[in-house]
Amino acid sequence: MLEGVYSVLPTPFHDDGSLDMDSMRRVVDLFINCGVNGLTALGVTGEVARLTEAERGVVLETVMAQAGGRAKVVAGTTAEGLQTCIDSTRRAKDAGAAAVMISPPRMAKLNSESVVRHFAAVAEAVDIDIVVQDFPPISGFAMEPALLARISRENPRARTIKLEDPPTPFKTSRILEASKEIPVRIFGGLGGVFLLEELMAGATGAMTGFAFPEILIEIVSAFRAGNVDQAADVFYRHVPLMRFEFQEGIGMAIRKEVLRRRGALKSAAIRAPGAKLDSTTIAALDRMMSWIEKDRSVRWISA
Repeated sequence: MLEGVYSVLPTPFHDDGSLDMDSMRRVVDLFINCGVNGLTALGVTGEVARLTEAERGVVLETVMAQAGGRAKVVAGTTAEGLQTCIDSTRRAKDAGAAAVMISPPRMAKLNSESVVRHFAAVAEAVDIDIVVQDFPPISGFAMEPALLARISRENPRARTIKLEDPPTPFKTSRILEASKEIPVRIFGGLGGVFLLEELMAGATGAMTGFAFPEILIEIVSAFRAGNVDQAADVFYRHVPLMRFEFQEGIGMAIRKEVLRRRGALKSAAIRAPGAKLDSTTIAALDRMMSWIEKDRSVRWISA
């Protein structure tokens, strides 16, 4: 069962744009040492669209080897074509992934029936759990709560949802209301900026790339232990950091720079056409990091 906090991994690059798997190993160790329940490789914030098929294989192989059974690994296998998606899903299973994460295929005039058939076909072809990623900016298709509930109801392999279509707390409640007869698990994403409200609505945890997963873990652990006030205190103190990191267009660049400062990444390089940080953003980040360094709950150095 997937639950708790899953960190979506960045893909580290050297300054020349080539893969940096030594840094990937350090990131995996950092997140596992922070206490995450699992890792998600080859997600959107892992710049998967900028990787070749061979590079995707290298990344997944490296993550699986470094995790070494210490944490479950979910692999992104979204593709525009059904057969490509099935092939990627099969490779992920063969590599040892616990589950795959799939968004609806991007295509003109996609409809609900096509989406249902897509997930059903993948599940029929490969015996592995599927995390249904609801992220319209990437898929180009907004899945209504009733559709997500239907996919889960008709497909036992697809009963975990990564919800990234605001308002996520409201949508979480609607999905769970429509799925009362089946065990649906919902993960919040979006950098954790709605995590407390998502948990209050019934979410099982967070699956996101926030560079301080120990903060997410503290929130989820306190909430699940019934200490809602403690969870709220941690959330309200740190949500400005989540908000700052999750800025549209430059969020991945900020996240990588934070992980570089944490000692996990050798370089914060982003592959073109990804955005680079300007002096104003760096100054704001400096101030934010100066504040977070005083937080005793944060594991600052990755070693």
